[in-house]
Parts: sequence; structure tokens; C-alpha cells
Amino acid sequence: MPVTRIPADATDLLRRQDPELAGVLLGELARQSTTLQLIAAENFTSPAVLAALGSPLANKYAEGYPGARHHGGCEIVDVAERIARDRATALFGAAHANVQPHSGSAAVLAAYAALLRPGDTVLALGLPYGGHLTHGSPANFSGRWFDFVGYRVDPDTGLVDHEQLRTLARAHRPKAIVCGSIAYPRHLDYALFREVADEVGAYLIADAAHPMGLVAGGAAPNPVPYADIVCATTHKVLRGPRGGMLLCGEELAERVDRAVFPFTQGGAQMHTIAAKAVAFGEAATPAFAGYAHQVVANARVLAAGLAREGLAVTTGGTDTHLITADPAPLGVGGREARGLLAAAGIVLDSCALPRADVRGVRLGTAAVTTQGMREQEMAGVAALLAGVLRGRVEARRAREEVRELVTAFPPYPG
Repeated sequence: MPVTRIPADATDLLRRQDPELAGVLLGELARQSTTLQLIAAENFTSPAVLAALGSPLANKYAEGYPGARHHGGCEIVDVAERIARDRATALFGAAHANVQPHSGSAAVLAAYAALLRPGDTVLALGLPYGGHLTHGSPANFSGRWFDFVGYRVDPDTGLVDHEQLRTLARAHRPKAIVCGSIAYPRHLDYALFREVADEVGAYLIADAAHPMGLVAGGAAPNPVPYADIVCATTHKVLRGPRGGMLLCGEELAERVDRAVFPFTQGGAQMHTIAAKAVAFGEAATPAFAGYAHQVVANARVLAAGLAREGLAVTTGGTDTHLITADPAPLGVGGREARGLLAAAGIVLDSCALPRADVRGVRLGTAAVTTQGMREQEMAGVAALLAGVLRGRVEARRAREEVRELVTAFPPYPG
């Protein structure tokens, strides 16, 4: 499953012309290649995706959509965008795809712009329970422009409280309901969310940034048949370039497209769109389906290993690539744990847990699975991580073990 070697010519050219920046790029490659990447939102793209990102398509200005651009000379990039759209709709079973959003947040903004007006009420997972910034944070456009009401997860089980969701929907009659999270390790019940949305006459927006790569590989349920609009990123498990996309039915296609351009964005990034097309093509293969299922298998083994080592794993495990856990039983908090593990070469995030003012750790298996690691390695990672947090394995020794492991599974061999 490891991706293949990065071509050296581009790096050599940059080294000759701008050694300072070449050093930064090579330093980051060295960091990625010598530490353990367990951030749930990250992955390693293929060299083909990187080639598209660094292509002459980056030179082209292309405001608008294929066949209706505001600049001349778009006949070639129009082909790239059509390929990306066609591959996305085929991959996810959607009637329409917009592949222009620059990020997942930009995709969510466009979804709101297509369906809502400032001041409308929106029901979304509360930020303390794993909601994203775009789900109503007062520091974000969403919290400033719309009236967000947060539903919760049960503090004991960590699962979405469906009864509270239904009660809040009936009480507030929201214009839209958002289902999605940055820290929910289980599959969401999209059919139930659809039922609640229909009961109160609300749109259903699925923010599927995290699970969409698993959906592509048949390892997670697809929100497309249930949601009015699906927002997603093209990185994370999907293993494409950093960016966003929107999926919807034909009845909302024009509204979605106008919400992206001209309402929230200008010129499309054609090199990124081409790289998305490459990633969609890769995700349609049997090899990617095998990868997606291995991501989940690895996450389940890692979650079980962490639980055996004494961490309190949210919901008791995972259905996805993502795990959240409380390291407090080992004597450290979430932020402290992240720092200790970073010093040991284990890179992950701190996150809120579904209990008041408690922070834990969030980790994922997408990147390490791309490197070719499997269940045996995940069991070893769990033991090493716990040893560091308990203070039984010093940072220098842990770094050596991590380096030995990732050397055996390089992200870009050669």
C-alpha cells in the first residue's frame, strides 16, 4: 500500500534555485518520513496527485464553470474539471458534484449560502462534543451569521443522543440540520437524521469530511442518498490534495454552483481540481477499497490496544479511521499527552471529549495504513504510546523505535 517514489527533478531544481526553500521542503519530507503520523485528518498523497498539483494547470485563471468561464483559453482546464466532476459523481453515486471549494470549510460555507439566510436557525453537533468550527463557533462565520443550536453526545456512551436531537429539532424548527463531526469514531445514522429533518421541514447537510474516503472504499455508509447536500474534503482518508467538494441532487445543483462561484470564491484552482480528479480515479480501484477496509481494521486494533493499556477509549472503540481517548488513567491530560508523544516522534492531536472540560487525544490510521502498516504494527504502536505516557519509555528511546518502524514503512520509498 505505500505510494511510490517522488520524482527528484523538481526538488533538484528548487535546490539549485532556492536552497533556503528547498531546505524547508526537504525538512518537512524528513519529518514525515521519520515520525509516526497519527493525525486523523492527514494522509500521504500519491506522486501522481503531487504531479498534478505542480503542473502548468496552476498557471490558468478559470473563474466560472466549464463552458461558461470569465477568461479565455479554458478549453483544456474545462476537460480537467469535467473529469473531476464525473469521477466524483460516479464514485459517490451523486447527481451533481462541485469540485471547486478550496477547503472543507469553504464547502460548508457554500452549502449554507445555498440553503440559508443570515439569522436562520441551524441544528448541529455542539463544539464540546466534536462539532467543527463551521458548526457554530462564535469565532467563525457560522456562529456570527446563523443561530446555531447544539445537540450532544451521551456523556456515558459517547454516542449521539438521538432523543435530544429530535427534541431540539421539534422545539427550534431549524432551517437546516448538520450531521458530522471531527471527533466521532462511530458511523452516523444518516437515515435517522433524514427522518428528523423531514419531520420538522429542515434541510439535511452532511459534513462528511472525515469519513468520505471510507465511503469511497465501501468501508462506511454513504450520506449521499440521505442528505440534501454533502460537504467533504478530498484529503484525509480519500488521499487526495487538500481541498473540498460538494455533492447534491440536480434540484440544488444551480444553487450550489452559484454559492461557490461567484458568491464565496473567485477563480478555481485548476491544478488542485486536476489532482482531485487523479485521487477520485485512484479511489475507484479495488486496491483503494482494500486500503479503506485496512484503515478501519488498523483503527480497531489500535483502539483495542489503547484500551488494554489503560486509556479510556471513547465509545469503547471505533467504526472508522478515527479514535479519541482520555489518557487521564495514565496520569496525564490530553494536551500534556500530545506534547510528550510529539517529543517521542508520535504526532497526533488533542481534542475535547464528551465530558465537561475534559480534553483527550485524537488519532487516526489513514497515513500509517498508506505506508503499509497493518494490525501487528498497530498493536506495537499502542504499547509504545502508553509506555511514553506512563514514563516507562523515555523520549529518546521511543524516537529510535519510531524511526526504526517508519524506516521499514517509508511513505515515499526510494
